[in-house]
Amino acid sequence: MKKPNFYHPKLLPTWLLIALMKIGAKLPFNIQIAIGTIFGKLLYLVLPRFKKIAHINITKCFPEKSKTQVGQLLKQHFMSLGIGFFEVANCFYIKDKTLKKRYQIKNTHILQNALDKKKNIILLVGHFTTMMLAGRMLLQNFKFADIYRPQNNALFDAKMTKQFIKHGSIMIKAKDSKALIKTLKSGMPIWYAPDQDLGAKNSTFAPFFNIPTATINATAKLAKIKNTVVIPLSFVRNKSGYELEFSPILSNYPSANPLQSATIINHILQTQILKVPEQYLWIHRRFKTRPKGDDPFY
Repeated sequence: MKKPNFYHPKLLPTWLLIALMKIGAKLPFNIQIAIGTIFGKLLYLVLPRFKKIAHINITKCFPEKSKTQVGQLLKQHFMSLGIGFFEVANCFYIKDKTLKKRYQIKNTHILQNALDKKKNIILLVGHFTTMMLAGRMLLQNFKFADIYRPQNNALFDAKMTKQFIKHGSIMIKAKDSKALIKTLKSGMPIWYAPDQDLGAKNSTFAPFFNIPTATINATAKLAKIKNTVVIPLSFVRNKSGYELEFSPILSNYPSANPLQSATIINHILQTQILKVPEQYLWIHRRFKTRPKGDDPFY
């Protein structure tokens, strides 16, 4: 395979972005939040396509909200996206000592007990704007493998994988099922986010905010591997920093019924979202695939 030319002029904007990230990671937390909020307000004005997707998602998921409330949450979400620039920058380039001061992790005994019992562990997470930084925080305390989808920008993808590996993660492409299963069986926890629309094939339409949503069956299939447990992990940005929290191992999961298994996963993610709805990644077309006969959302 031909090695990509990362110094092609068309990648100059990406190099500039990386330089800004290195600078941004040096700023104090409160300054990052302030600048990120302003940046998010700008994104709200210049990204009409993503604004429309997020508006549809929020309106569908929160039908009880008034037009004004939906608008407020939409603006808050874009502010969170703006702050997310610094969170990705921190994920890659903040110093370990500085990062340690910005978060706390609750219920680490849940993961540690599973490790002590030599369980195969799936860390169930959702796509929040804080997700990448939360991964870096967890790596300061536990080793795990990150199941990821390569970025379209080859340079950014290379930088991302390099930094995660540098900080102790094992990077496995989502399509590399053999490596995924091998790693899971080895006892290395895997970081797994199943809340994206990958089409109807290998998915089950399960309720997510009371909307039939294409939910991948892979989580349940992996959980069926002998000695495997699923541990939900949530992460929240608050006024002083970040809080990561493990929830108890899922009991009676997976179910023999694919719909029930998918419903359990969606319910857990929905509960996490309701804690900080503005921090969920609403710009993803989560409801792109519809049941046969349903009108498209987008």
